[in-house]
Amino acid sequence: MLLLALFVSFDAFSTPILNSYPSAKATVYLDFDGYYVTSPDWNGGVPFQCAPAGMTDAQITEVFNRVSEDYRPFNINITTDSNVFNAAPATQRTREVITPTSAWYPGVGGISFVGSFTWGDETPSFIFCNLLGPNDPKMVAECCSHETGHTLGLYHQSTWDNSCNLLAVYSMGDGSGEVGWAPIMGNSYYRNMTGWYNGLTPYACSLYQDNLSVISTQNGFGYRTDDYSDDINGTPTVLNTIGGSVNGLISTSTDKDAFKFTMTKSSNIILNVNPYSVGTNDDGADLDAKVELYNSSKQLLGTYDPPSVMSVSIDTTLAAGDYYMVVEGTGNSNTSDYGSLGSYSLMSISTVLPIQGITLQGKSDNSKHDLSWDIKSTEAIASIVLEYSTDGANFNSLQALPAASTNYSYAPFESGNIYYRLKVTSVSNQMMYSNTLLLNAQSQAANTFTVSTLVQNSITVNAPENYNYQLNTISGASIVKGTGMQGTNTINIENQPSGVYVLQLISNGQRQVERIIKQ
Repeated sequence: MLLLALFVSFDAFSTPILNSYPSAKATVYLDFDGYYVTSPDWNGGVPFQCAPAGMTDAQITEVFNRVSEDYRPFNINITTDSNVFNAAPATQRTREVITPTSAWYPGVGGISFVGSFTWGDETPSFIFCNLLGPNDPKMVAECCSHETGHTLGLYHQSTWDNSCNLLAVYSMGDGSGEVGWAPIMGNSYYRNMTGWYNGLTPYACSLYQDNLSVISTQNGFGYRTDDYSDDINGTPTVLNTIGGSVNGLISTSTDKDAFKFTMTKSSNIILNVNPYSVGTNDDGADLDAKVELYNSSKQLLGTYDPPSVMSVSIDTTLAAGDYYMVVEGTGNSNTSDYGSLGSYSLMSISTVLPIQGITLQGKSDNSKHDLSWDIKSTEAIASIVLEYSTDGANFNSLQALPAASTNYSYAPFESGNIYYRLKVTSVSNQMMYSNTLLLNAQSQAANTFTVSTLVQNSITVNAPENYNYQLNTISGASIVKGTGMQGTNTINIENQPSGVYVLQLISNGQRQVERIIKQ
């Protein structure tokens, strides 16, 4: 059956010799060199000469790379070498002639016969590069993959409405930007992410075409051998965390690649998973990557699947221990994970951090909480802040402490459970939190200080003894801090705007917090 494809300077002296998978027998030959056509199926059987494509080496290489990525999941070689094509089995090869000689079949971007890949004769397909840009590598590549798809047994994929009306013979896909998607067997000229699809054909609103099944079962070849273990519980591939890199391939929607890496010390680590592309912003990528990160107990720490880009970048700090990660293809707002397939590179960069660990300990002693800590660091500490929380989730600053301090004691004003943690910053501005510690506080019989809480220009504090104080905004920003004497004191807030403030008063290890309203 004959199908029309998409409607739609001679700088290279010799075509670059390129092969995507040399070990494969099945072969797609991208012929940029010109070809004398003698096939009885074309031009009414009258032989004719197709001119060379006239594309530059860079343009040819980009076309090759784009087409190769489309066919990366399969055990098939994309080549620009006629010798490789001639050596391939006659029933497992096709010649795609990229040429500006288009007048003999006007009005289309390319043309081919469905199923001709296995015919065993010299019936070629044609991509008319003069009508695609002209010579635009993206458009030429999409047409090459599309016409090759026809030779492998695929028909067009189309768009129908809910009433079974054919809206478009060539599905245009959905979305824009990096994750804008279209099926290869539709019109994929104008979307970045293109791929194989299980979708409708133009012949019936209920007739679905499973591209992957057709390609892998009807042409004498299947998928490439899986490159990495799928399961972190099996034999995940060990990844070097110091400048380590691997290349992988997601060949089916169920394929996953599992990796294991070990952090010998608490360190910052950057993990980048980049789908193969021919330019910036994942230009020409087919794989929308997703990454899952697990700890040594194989508990999920996080799933990384940014909605508007196809690559994944993880920048985090991990303690010493074993970790696991799983790479797979994912869907997005424009398509499912069915055709989110292709190759990727995984790179890791690990930097040992100055602060190696912080251990916070403590105990309740009558009405006081005694806290102590141990900080392991290869450089000097710039600051230590003790933070507290009554719910274990929302922490506030309790006390800024000297950088050399190792303990702190005070009598909490709140009763019930109090959570503590340290925020430690090194002189190189690395910040790390300690473990969280839970202690129970006994209720205080009464407030130590008497405070005016509804004020205009100043806050009056009646104190039984000397004290320290700090006034913050309701959002936590510090306004003023100082000391007060036994007796009656005033804190001037004449220049502060009306609103709600928080006053902290500390004396003899006890802390009182008051909510101040300035009228």
